[in-house]
Amino acid sequence: MPPGMHSSGVAVDPLHALILAVIQGITEFLPISSSGHLILVPAFLGWPDQGLAFDIAVHLGTLLALMIYFRRELVDLARALFDRRRRESELAWALLAATIPLGLAGLLLAENVESLLRTPAVIAGSTALFGLTLWLADRFGRGQISLEALGWRRALLIGLGQALALIPGTSRSGITMTVALGLGMSRGAAARFSFLLAVPALGMAAVWQVWQFVVTPEPIDPGPLLIGAAVAAVTAFITIAVFLKLIARLGMTVFAVYRLLLAAVIAYVLV
Repeated sequence: MPPGMHSSGVAVDPLHALILAVIQGITEFLPISSSGHLILVPAFLGWPDQGLAFDIAVHLGTLLALMIYFRRELVDLARALFDRRRRESELAWALLAATIPLGLAGLLLAENVESLLRTPAVIAGSTALFGLTLWLADRFGRGQISLEALGWRRALLIGLGQALALIPGTSRSGITMTVALGLGMSRGAAARFSFLLAVPALGMAAVWQVWQFVVTPEPIDPGPLLIGAAVAAVTAFITIAVFLKLIARLGMTVFAVYRLLLAAVIAYVLV
């Protein structure tokens, strides 16, 4: 997810680290916005900001889980970028095309978006709006297009949607699945493409966060960071596996309803 604005020099309580890592591991790959939860849970509970170093740790943990889960596919896709004869070649280039919009938007807009839009009102509004669009895409999408039939044009449109994840509360996985479903992809294909697309997206976010940390370093207590990374990785791995098994039958309605309820709570408590 997009990097946040953090204070420096914050020591994270180990219990807080454990809870926030579980939240990150669950919400990163569900269409409900992990960045929004990492902002809102401390705000609701009155905890101090967890700091940029902790956010880097849990993002690296979820990225590690993703790379372990899809390790075979990622190796095949990497090879296919340099060998057009491989059957995964089209998908590999589609993923690359879909990554470009987020990279450009991040370079040009990330800091301004974060400073201007990282407010409870914006998070509540985007949580509700993109929850509704998720339900509409799931309800009225054709659900026929497989991952192999995606093509780079649809992939680029999904990538343009992914750039909206810079807006806090949007959910990177949520918006990419929404666009994919709206373009006629099946639930399973939409989820799988969203997860594969998360590898370069999380990688870029981690690089940006590390750069922010290098520029304005904060004191590090390695204990909570290690807890956060490890717990986020395990939780994320389980979440990915369960979500991919259930999404075809479960659908997106439960996530859309959750987002609408969450938006109402945010608006009532924090706005």
